[in-house]
Amino acid sequence: MDAPQQLSGNTPILPAQVTLAQAFRYWLKLGFISFGGPAGQIAIMHQDLVERKRWISEQRFLHALNYCMVLPGPEAQQLATYIGWMMHRTWGGIVAGALFVLPSLLILIVLSWVYAAFGNVPLVAGLFYGIKPAVTAIVLQATHRIGSRALKNALLWMIATAAFAAIFALNVPFPAIVASAALIGYAGGRIAPDKFRVGGGHGQAGRSFGPALIDDHTPTPEHARFKWAGLARVAAAGSLLWLLPMALLTAACGWDHTLTQMGWFFTKAALLTFGGAYAVLPYVYQGAVGHYGWLSPVQMIDGLALGETTPGPLIMVVSFVGFIGGYGHALFGAEHLFLAGALAAILVTWFTFLPSFIFIFAGGPLVESTHGDLKFTAPLTAITAAVVGVILNLAMFFGYHVLWPQGFSGTFDRISALIALAAAIALFRYRRGVIEVIAACALIGLVLKIAL
Repeated sequence: MDAPQQLSGNTPILPAQVTLAQAFRYWLKLGFISFGGPAGQIAIMHQDLVERKRWISEQRFLHALNYCMVLPGPEAQQLATYIGWMMHRTWGGIVAGALFVLPSLLILIVLSWVYAAFGNVPLVAGLFYGIKPAVTAIVLQATHRIGSRALKNALLWMIATAAFAAIFALNVPFPAIVASAALIGYAGGRIAPDKFRVGGGHGQAGRSFGPALIDDHTPTPEHARFKWAGLARVAAAGSLLWLLPMALLTAACGWDHTLTQMGWFFTKAALLTFGGAYAVLPYVYQGAVGHYGWLSPVQMIDGLALGETTPGPLIMVVSFVGFIGGYGHALFGAEHLFLAGALAAILVTWFTFLPSFIFIFAGGPLVESTHGDLKFTAPLTAITAAVVGVILNLAMFFGYHVLWPQGFSGTFDRISALIALAAAIALFRYRRGVIEVIAACALIGLVLKIAL
């Protein structure tokens, strides 16, 4: 399946049908190689599924991506779920979406355990000493990257500035900022539509790599057409899959128990991930660090570093948050720290990603019908602008804890500042990859810890 069949004259013919078992093997492989954040993951899928295997055409691929861009949740994982769903119905979507996440979950559980159990060992401490300043530069780069796409006029700049002031100076909860931005966008789309009619950012389909299994003019499969009965079935199944574990947690542990509160908190977080993982991280640190105390600010930075260097969506950092929260609070006693951390990580991942599957299976046809409708897209444009201000606050939050580890009353860490500056130059000036920068900074930190 890697190379399309050819007729004489190098004219490609339609690829052979793909079985669910063949698709399973591909999605499993993708789960282990999906580095590089959403842009890198989408690029891998485009090269494999559009150019090489021709499971789906360029136009249909971009159309599916546009669905996912207007949904909350990790767009690359949702795109894999969508393509799997189109090809092999519900089970195809479940396989594709789950395998996009499971390898990362298993890797992060192991790394989180190593971090929690051996984080004070000089080798591990040295690596993270170099990684933390790099993470600060990476978040700053994310602010610039999203801002350069989203802030196309003075009004959107004002929304971003107001969002930054609200969360930085007034400590306004992230959901309130999102809701306010959505209302502004809804009103603005009616009053000044040109200010909220921002380009889609993914271009128009203009290339063909030969006939595809799901081609430009392939009719929408029967299972992917909107039906009220189908919507009701998916909504009912999704609600049960959320309600049953929440009811069991509440009955067995109580509403105020750490595991129950994690399930509730990360359900809310999953519904606020417009704009990608960096958009929801401020909400996660507000709750997980500030409100619940599941982990410290420094641990949050370390978790983001681990998320950046493992395959899968960056939002998988929530698994680290869950593990450290369960492990650190010794939920099952001092003898079962790993079990507590692993169970918390699995629960957090379940509640974070369940909405993504529901949105694809139930909402995909609805989103298609509203694509390009300004009444629908203007609030998302305003939310994205607000997210820029919120992520800038996150960069300042990380910078403060890295450069002044004992607070402003303590000493300024000049070595960390130099590492952060070098990382920023590598990212902005030389456009080096995130993993390259983290690896180099980790090595620098290790050498410095050994030398000093």
